[in-house]
Amino acid sequence: MRAITIPEPGGPEALVLADVPTPEPGPGEVRIRVVAAGVNRADVMQRRGFYPPPPGASPYPGLEVSGVVDALGAGVTQWSAGDQVCALLTGGGYAENVIAPAAQCLPIPMGVSVTDAAALPEVACTVWSNVFMTAKLTAGEVLLVHGGSSGIGTMAIQLGREAGARVAVTASSRTKLDVCRDLGAEILIDYRTEDFVERVRAATNGHGADVILDNMGAKYLARNLDALALDGRLVVIGLQGGVSAELNLSLLLSKRAAVHATSLRSRPLTQKAAIVAGVREHVWPLLEAGRVRPVIHAAYPLARAAEAHQEMEASGHIGKLLLHP
Repeated sequence: MRAITIPEPGGPEALVLADVPTPEPGPGEVRIRVVAAGVNRADVMQRRGFYPPPPGASPYPGLEVSGVVDALGAGVTQWSAGDQVCALLTGGGYAENVIAPAAQCLPIPMGVSVTDAAALPEVACTVWSNVFMTAKLTAGEVLLVHGGSSGIGTMAIQLGREAGARVAVTASSRTKLDVCRDLGAEILIDYRTEDFVERVRAATNGHGADVILDNMGAKYLARNLDALALDGRLVVIGLQGGVSAELNLSLLLSKRAAVHATSLRSRPLTQKAAIVAGVREHVWPLLEAGRVRPVIHAAYPLARAAEAHQEMEASGHIGKLLLHP
C-alpha cells in the first residue's frame, strides 16, 4: 500500500509518499480501507519531530480516518467486512489502509458522507472528553473556545450550543467570527484587536467563563485564569503558545478554579473506548438529526499532504482539512 512517511523530521517537504507493507489486524482490531483522513495539528507536530507516536503505534501520521472495514482481527464481533466506519487512531491514517481498535470505530452517521465523516472522530472525541467529561459543562454556563474556527473549535461551538451553554470564541478575522456566529457562538472576539478577558467579562456582566477550552497553553494561561468565573474550569489541549508559564495560585484558590491539561492520543485503550462510546451515545444523534455537522475547508489527494500541512500552518482555513488516497 501507499502511505505518507516521515524519513526525517522537518517542514512539509518531510512528508514522503512511499510504498509500505499493508498492515494486518491483531486481536480486537480491524483494518480499514481508507476513504479519507483528517489532518490535525498533532500531525504537524509529529512531522516536526516534537510529537512522536506512542510505543507500538504506526510511525505514519494520521489520527482519524473514514473508510470501509476489509479485515477483522480475532475476537471482533461488532463489525463486519464491508461496514462503513470512521475511527479514532494513534497514528497511520495517512495511508491507503490502517489498523484501528474495534472499540475506537464508529458507524458513519446518517446524513454524513463517508468522506466527510473523516472530519469527526478526533474533534468529536476531543470536545466530548474535555468539555463534557472533564469540565462537565452544563446548560446556562459560559463556554469560551479559543480558536473557534478550527476543527475542534467548530465542533465545540455546536456541542456547547446544543448543551444550552452560552458560547464565546476567539478568532483572527471577521470571516472566521462570522462562521462561528452561524454555528451558534454569541460572544465573538477578534484576538488581534480585542482583549478576550475584558470582552468575556463585559458580555457576562462580570461573571466570566465557566469553562475555557484552550489550544494556546503558556501564552494564555494567566489571562485564561483572569477570565474564569468562580468554580471555573480551564482545559488546556494545545501548546501553540508555549509550554511554560507562571500560575497565580492565589487567584486560582480565590476562584475555586481548576486547571486540567489533557492529551487524547496517549490515553489508554480503555479510556478511548469509553470516550468513543460517549460520543456515539451523545454526539451521533445530533449529527443524524442535522443539529451538528462537520465543517470542512478542503480535501487534498494523499500525494499532496505537504500542501495540506502548508495550509494548516498558514492558519487561514476554517474547519477541517482532509486527505484522500
